[in-house]
Amino acid sequence: MLEIKYSGGTIIIKGDLVNLGFPNFVYYDSRIDCYRCFASKFFELEKFLKNNNIKYDAKVFDLPQGYFEVIKHVSLRDYQYEAIDAWDKEKRGIVVVPTGAGKTYIALAIMAYLKVPTLIVVPTIELMEQWYSRIKEHFRTKIGLFGGGSKEIEYVTIITYDSAYINAELIGNKFLFIIFDEVHHLPSEGYRQIALLSAAPYRLGLTATPEREDGLHELYPELVGDIVYRKTVTELTGKYLAPFEILRYYVSLNEEEKEKYEKYRSIFKKFFEDNNIQIKSLEDFYQMILKSGKDKKAREALLAWNEARKIALNASAKIEVLKEILQEHRGERIIIFTEHNKLAREISAKFFIPEITYRTPEKERILTMERFRKGIYNALVTSKVLEEGIDVPEANVAIILSGSGSRREFMQRLGRILRPKFNKKAILYEIVTKGTSEVNISYRRRIKEEYFD
Repeated sequence: MLEIKYSGGTIIIKGDLVNLGFPNFVYYDSRIDCYRCFASKFFELEKFLKNNNIKYDAKVFDLPQGYFEVIKHVSLRDYQYEAIDAWDKEKRGIVVVPTGAGKTYIALAIMAYLKVPTLIVVPTIELMEQWYSRIKEHFRTKIGLFGGGSKEIEYVTIITYDSAYINAELIGNKFLFIIFDEVHHLPSEGYRQIALLSAAPYRLGLTATPEREDGLHELYPELVGDIVYRKTVTELTGKYLAPFEILRYYVSLNEEEKEKYEKYRSIFKKFFEDNNIQIKSLEDFYQMILKSGKDKKAREALLAWNEARKIALNASAKIEVLKEILQEHRGERIIIFTEHNKLAREISAKFFIPEITYRTPEKERILTMERFRKGIYNALVTSKVLEEGIDVPEANVAIILSGSGSRREFMQRLGRILRPKFNKKAILYEIVTKGTSEVNISYRRRIKEEYFD
């Protein structure tokens, strides 16, 4: 009889293995004279053993003791039921629905159905707290928080990607169900270890934007499963998401800004031409950054590129356009997005609009969000805080003053205004500085066809 046990993110197989013909994911470890495989392959291994009538004794899981009781029914929409049915066929896979379409409730419903020890992996402390509130609202169970100084393992545990990566070997055999929120983070070189070193058979990934520019989304089937269900913005617009319009305004640099922009642009352009460098991908840009650590000219070119980009993203003419938009939508719920804290502070001071940045203390952030929710504040300005997964009170106008070329960021910003409101159309304004690199940034972040159609 074979003996199977969990060890540091792997499965160890002991016994007479001659002529068993193990599948190719099992390998021999000469150091301990045993066979091994990633913990993620345990149930595939178990299926192989059963199909071949091979006797074995498995001591893999060390599950936290606890209880799980539903105290509030999770109310679902039609497409959420469809997503759960699609996932249930293999009990693994990724559900893709737009921001604001209730990904969390799909996961909560599956938790209520399985009632097994569950690990929820999230990218931020804010999302960890948000999940905690949702679980507390719907279930009576022990909830552990793992991240931001806390290290609790309970029947339901919420953990950040960073903490899960660091502790992957420790938590790999503690849960039967693992939920990857914002699953597009998972395929990165470090984070993928969380999935590979876990023996959890049931796996769910949640995201609005599964594709990655580096192509690593091709690893999903191995880590969490295929995309089993997908709904686009267009499919949900009207009944479940607010109808929307995207308006793009172009502004110009003033003479002083233009002079500085051209000065910095000429520095990095000359360096690229002299060294026959072309930036066609993120990898090219990363190589440029690495080179700047050793080459003074490369460093000067990189700094010049960054300064030119700042000028384009923070053009003073944007403030005048913003003023006009704010006047046009006076009394409506507005979120203003910027790339840099400096511009957020300037807008906050000029228009008396509360700001939320990564420097905003937690208590102040919570109070500001609550006042926005109650209508005490009608507008917020933020730089890269209210984007990924965070619950934002209802708004119907979003203004992108500056941002990156990321389609994911664009989708998340759009999603902030798509929650349906009676007789209200959502409007997203994008303000772009013409004649600068921001035109290309705007082009890159425009949404791929599959997000809509």
